[in-house]
Amino acid sequence: MAAEGTSVRGTTGTAADTGNSMPQIKVVKAHARIELPAYESEGSAGMDLRAFLDADVIIPPLGRAKIPTGLRLEIPDGYEAQVRPRSGLAVKKGLTVLNSPGTIDSDYRGELEIILINLGADNVVIKDGERIAQLVTAPVCRVQFAEVASLSETQRAGGGFGSTGVS
Repeated sequence: MAAEGTSVRGTTGTAADTGNSMPQIKVVKAHARIELPAYESEGSAGMDLRAFLDADVIIPPLGRAKIPTGLRLEIPDGYEAQVRPRSGLAVKKGLTVLNSPGTIDSDYRGELEIILINLGADNVVIKDGERIAQLVTAPVCRVQFAEVASLSETQRAGGGFGSTGVS
C-alpha cells in the first residue's frame, strides 16, 4: 500500500498487483522516452496520459489542439478506454478534453491523441511529458434496439434538462 501522496507508478496491471485478475492493455510506444500511463495513487480510477511533443504547443483562449501521446493501444474485447480531463488543469488553466469522455474502442489501433480545449482567458502551454488527461478503462455492454409502437410510462415521462430540479 503506497503512503498518502505517493505514486503507484510501478503498477503493471498483473493479478499479483491487486490479488485480482486485471484486464491487460497492450501498448506500443513510438519512442523509448515515453512513459506508460500510470495510476498516481492507490485509489485512482484513471491513469495519467502524457503529451509526446517535439516542441511546446500553445493553445490560445477558446483554441483547441490535438496532442499526441505516442501510444498505440490494444484494448481487450468487451472493454473501452475513456479519455477524461484532469481536474487540476481544468480549475487552474481552464483546460479540458473537448470530446469528454473520448471513447477509444477495442478495435482502434492508431495513435492515441487527446483533443484539448482552452476555456480559460490566457494562453496555455503544453510541454513534452506533461500529464494532460486521464484514461479510465470500463467494460462495454453492447445492446440491441427493438423498434416498438410505444414505451412504458414513468413518472418522469419526457422531462429532461433540469426537469427534476436543482436542489
